[in-house]
Amino acid sequence: MPQPANQPAPLLRQILEYGPLLVFLVVYFLMRDQTVTLGNTEYAGFIIAIVAFTPLQLVSALVLRRLTGRLSRMQVATLVLVVVLGGITVALNDERFFKMKSTFVFGTFSLLLWIGLWRGQSWLAYVLEDALPISHAGWMILTRRMAWFFLAFAAANEVIWRNFSTDVYVIWDTFGQMGVMFAFLLSNFRLIEAHWQDPEKEG
Repeated sequence: MPQPANQPAPLLRQILEYGPLLVFLVVYFLMRDQTVTLGNTEYAGFIIAIVAFTPLQLVSALVLRRLTGRLSRMQVATLVLVVVLGGITVALNDERFFKMKSTFVFGTFSLLLWIGLWRGQSWLAYVLEDALPISHAGWMILTRRMAWFFLAFAAANEVIWRNFSTDVYVIWDTFGQMGVMFAFLLSNFRLIEAHWQDPEKEG
């Protein structure tokens, strides 16, 4: 298995991972009450923010791939959905497609994890095993929890974008999701600690 290239500086990595999201947030709040006319079509501030965000996300991912030598399968799947749904949103001038992004992303992740569990496997371990050395039993428990969590996340996204303002959705999509994900990971600390395996001792 090829070794990844030299890791980028932590600050550079943070810029590449969160920079496009920050740009999206800034452009949206600057342009949310404005429209831009191209041809005979008027584009709202939310669409303009997507126009700024989508190519930046793609370029950032490619640069990160070049620097680290790899992108996780979850990163690749998320990137594909961002580019496809972002393109459809702009092409059809319909913000609903992009707002459904998290529904598709987390719904797909949940489905894949359930398929793996049905086969008696943890596909989450397949993605994250190098970063989290825990036992097979631990992976199966964590995967089941994560499958339910992603399903709930997808449902929450549907409720929020369909029933609340775009401002609320943007805050949810940028800060809310990260906060909930962090809280979920913290809630599984005891599970990870109980099933932790020291790679050096096993070697």
